Amino acid sequence: MKAVNNLIVSFVKALPKSVVYLFAKKYIAGEKLDDGVKAVKALNAKGICATMDVLGESITTRKEAEQAKDECLAVLDAIEKNNLDSNLSIKPTQLGLIIDKNMAFNLLREILDRAKQYNNFVRIDMEDSSVTDDIIELYEKAISYYPKVGIVLQAYLRRNIDDVKRLNENGTNYRLCKGIYVEPEEIAYKGREEIRNKFNEALDLMLQNGNYVGIATHDDPLVDYAYKKIEELSIHKDKYEFQMLYGVKEGLRDRINGDGHKIRVYVPFGEHWYAYSVRRLQENPQLAWYITKSLFSVN
Repeated sequence: MKAVNNLIVSFVKALPKSVVYLFAKKYIAGEKLDDGVKAVKALNAKGICATMDVLGESITTRKEAEQAKDECLAVLDAIEKNNLDSNLSIKPTQLGLIIDKNMAFNLLREILDRAKQYNNFVRIDMEDSSVTDDIIELYEKAISYYPKVGIVLQAYLRRNIDDVKRLNENGTNYRLCKGIYVEPEEIAYKGREEIRNKFNEALDLMLQNGNYVGIATHDDPLVDYAYKKIEELSIHKDKYEFQMLYGVKEGLRDRINGDGHKIRVYVPFGEHWYAYSVRRLQENPQLAWYITKSLFSVN
């Protein structure tokens, strides 16, 4: 089945972008900032908060990094102007992390200055394992500059528990997710149950240490475990939230919201939607299967 799923993903990737967009648009707000604002307003109307992300990563020039920084500033301005219940997520390689780490921090600092002006929060996303150390270093510099900043950790990485123990010392605000990048087995766990177990182990360490945790998952057993752990440890509602991706498992999203837990939806938008959509397909090949069936269905 795995081979079939991979074949289907390869087929979808070979389709014209215009065709892929017809199906990818369920998982992105659109290509423009106004699209992102509209999506967040709709979520806020349901009592759901958001984090906005301008799509794009691994830029190759300083000019692109500057442009990405300006787009992030525009997002923070739009959140303030429209009184949205949202914060900002950023990709460090979008700010030129792999070109010049000092440049990336300086651009991030400009973003943090704007966030401070609005008393808003910035989430530093995690990327593939080639930049894990650099992103943690960037976060540690950022948190010493502005306290309302957090980081993402990926439970499937074999190093993750050690990273949690290290970052717990800073009172870190986390987003904990399973992990999406394709990594070799020596770096990342591969089995579904072992990844779930490592997710739960990391969540335990974060909550027991009193950290704020964004529990980012669409996996029902992980949600159920988090419910039980929150009750067992008597975790107050101002110490955690659940997080999900835009357009994914909206029924589960609404159940969590209806159960009275804070939930935040990751709202991506921008011209660089294609690479993001391909990663979503690689994470969940069943989406590619739905696309393929739709293409060949007869009305």
